[in-house]
Amino acid sequence: MNRPIFARPAPLAALLSTLLLAATSAQAHFQQLIPYPDILTADTGAEVNLDLRFTHPMERGPLMNMGQPVRFGVAGPAGVEDLTDSLKAEKTDGKQTFSADYHVKQPGDYVFFVEPAPYWEPAEGVMIVHYTKVVVDAFGAEEGWDREIGLPVEIEPLVRPYGLWTGNLFSGIVKQNGQPVPFAEVEVEWVNDGSVTPPASPFVTQVIKADANGRFSYAMPRAGWWGFAALLEGDKPMKNPDGKTVPVEAGALIWVKATDMK
Repeated sequence: MNRPIFARPAPLAALLSTLLLAATSAQAHFQQLIPYPDILTADTGAEVNLDLRFTHPMERGPLMNMGQPVRFGVAGPAGVEDLTDSLKAEKTDGKQTFSADYHVKQPGDYVFFVEPAPYWEPAEGVMIVHYTKVVVDAFGAEEGWDREIGLPVEIEPLVRPYGLWTGNLFSGIVKQNGQPVPFAEVEVEWVNDGSVTPPASPFVTQVIKADANGRFSYAMPRAGWWGFAALLEGDKPMKNPDGKTVPVEAGALIWVKATDMK
């Protein structure tokens, strides 16, 4: 017996379309700031290359277009240096990204940081600013890795954020205006090299809730770069490209690398 074929009811089709759009827009944004290498030795030399891109790391994209960063610098043994003029704009997959080269002049820990240009995310109705940092160790000094930059939102590392083995526990404190943020939500993603296919969407972004003192911990299960992002509401709204006043997502990010023990 032939059964009649009915079109899917419009309300259900609309619901499915809405859910699909919500799932797509819910992808976690991460401002990447990745150094090569992250530990300098006599063998590597004193040059560091830094890659800056705004993306979805676990899903390997898509990239978002970066505007000219507001501020880019490093805090090292000699103090804080403004490196904004060293940024080089590049095109990656048709989107603007940035890179920079830095010559280390003396042993010590170097905390690189960036305040990117605000990014308008219409799907969420917010301007996004991810204040991001990463620590590079130079020539075994191992001092200064816990230095705070004084960013509006920032993660203070409680574990030295380099020289970590796969499976090590990374811990930090989420701060806003220098004060711990109780029960802050922290998103975690791995920079996927193409070797992992998440079996379902909850595996893409790990989610941690900090304790009453703003402290969180996470054991990194795979070698590579891990991004920790505490997403907070900014103190002041901004105007979007249409001139409308909208909320700000102020992200505190830190990048940490895990290495397999061989």
